[in-house]
Amino acid sequence: MQHSYPQSLQNLINRLAKLPGVGPKSAQRLAFFLLKTKEEDALALAEAIEAARENVQPCTICGYFSDTPICRICSDSTRDASLLCVVEEARDVVSLEKTRSFNGYYHVLGGAISPMEGIGPEKLNVPSLLERLNKGEIKEVVMATNPNVEGEATSLYLARLIRPLGIKVTRIAHGVPVGGDLEYTDEATLSFAFLGRKEI
Repeated sequence: MQHSYPQSLQNLINRLAKLPGVGPKSAQRLAFFLLKTKEEDALALAEAIEAARENVQPCTICGYFSDTPICRICSDSTRDASLLCVVEEARDVVSLEKTRSFNGYYHVLGGAISPMEGIGPEKLNVPSLLERLNKGEIKEVVMATNPNVEGEATSLYLARLIRPLGIKVTRIAHGVPVGGDLEYTDEATLSFAFLGRKEI
């Protein structure tokens, strides 16, 4: 007879196994850890998840994570208003901020053009990007999409839309490994990529 866990424990394991990078064995280990840990720590984790789900929203200007309508980056008046960095996902902003190589503002697309996955430009935050550019403050747009086929296609598509506005369009240099994700690239490599950006 096959041994099975109590239903509530099995449900917890199944939920944890849905997390990225967590397989069935890791999910079991995490579930056992949560059962053994102090009750207040386990409840604090549940409350932190609930609070993040309730309070974290995309910034109304750039799309980055925020618990207020306008994020801390867009609220920072000391940044260079003539520079805008375009990224695929909100988490990419964190990677770029760690380098301290960029002092402009950001725009999160919410993905990349991928015909294979049925993602066209209409599914990305392109209209809000063009709206920001039409205000006339931005002089340079830095494309920091991932260095893969989708990222390249997205950056070239956007460059064709932006160039007629008389705005310089650059791309971060490929110190970032081709086929890699910004999220997993080390800070030194990202710094060099920023310093070596070129016009496209």
